[in-house]
Amino acid sequence: MKSSILIVAGEVSGDLHAAKVVQAVKAKSPETTFWGIGGDHLADQNVELLQHTDQMGVMGIVEVLKQYNFFKGVLKQVLDEVDKRKPESALLVDYPGFNLRLAAELKKRGVKVNYYISPKVWAWNKKRIPKMGKVIDRLMVIFPFEVDVFKGSGLQVDFVGNPLVDQIDEFISEEGLFLPWQSERRIALLPGSRRQEIERILPTMLEAAKKLETTIPDLCFMIATPNKRIETLVKEQIDQCSTRPARLDVICGNARELMRQAEAAIVTSGTATLETALIGTPHILVYKTSTFTYWFARTVVKISHIGLVNIVADRTVCPELIQQEASPQALACEAGKLMADTPERRAMLEGYEEVRQLLGEKKAAENVADILCAE
Repeated sequence: MKSSILIVAGEVSGDLHAAKVVQAVKAKSPETTFWGIGGDHLADQNVELLQHTDQMGVMGIVEVLKQYNFFKGVLKQVLDEVDKRKPESALLVDYPGFNLRLAAELKKRGVKVNYYISPKVWAWNKKRIPKMGKVIDRLMVIFPFEVDVFKGSGLQVDFVGNPLVDQIDEFISEEGLFLPWQSERRIALLPGSRRQEIERILPTMLEAAKKLETTIPDLCFMIATPNKRIETLVKEQIDQCSTRPARLDVICGNARELMRQAEAAIVTSGTATLETALIGTPHILVYKTSTFTYWFARTVVKISHIGLVNIVADRTVCPELIQQEASPQALACEAGKLMADTPERRAMLEGYEEVRQLLGEKKAAENVADILCAE
């Protein structure tokens, strides 16, 4: 077992999954140390961070180009440390825009590259698979259909299970926490963890919430943020929105508890949509990005859905309201259908059970740790 491993998780969800792996590795090999890029969860595991996810969480062509020099500097910083510390292996977690470039540089330096949570090339660019085969030594995927995607690539691919299944099962078994809801009729708002998501999507969510409270008496809303820095951004955005619901609260952390206690949720596209489904709360998926990024995505994305729940099920389980379709009126209309024992709500919950069966019951973090410890 290597005593020092470079780990890179550039986003909030990847940080959580990476931390579970670190915890599992340390249980098997306590002398192992990790360093690299991550967030609060990796910091809690005593991982030495060169950069925090708060600075790394950027999505969209335009947004990334604006910070090109920053990311170039971070790449240089990591590689300088690699040259000094000379790790024998690395664990790169999701975050393909940065991690695939890093993987190529690590390969040149003789560092074994393990990649956990595959880039979604099956959605937008299968032509990148041969390149991945050249720069990645072992790929650990979290959706069963991904194994077939990489057949013939030369990559060693393992389906290790989906980390959310284990995490949500563990969470559901725990006693619930008190949250300061203002009434018994509850909707969760999850606007994402990136600045541009909060700026583009939260105002629409708040306006939709205002419309909903005019039709459902005693309705209240709550927003969960991953950390204090994002909480500050959310509160600043709320202050700028003149149209917002009367009963609205913001909490830091406890997003999953928020999902569990809500009757329904309006969720920004991403990992949180799958979490909401595994917890069993009906939700509407929403996403907005810059006009250019949306246009570019439409030209390259090769799948009919963007939500993980719908992708796994290979059909529409949850409504997806994207770009212009994500109007306050549309969000309010779709969310309203989930606030009673309606055919839409029942069908969605049945779809959730189907998705859970498809994801299986493997222990993802343990399986990844076993692979790392066997090196």
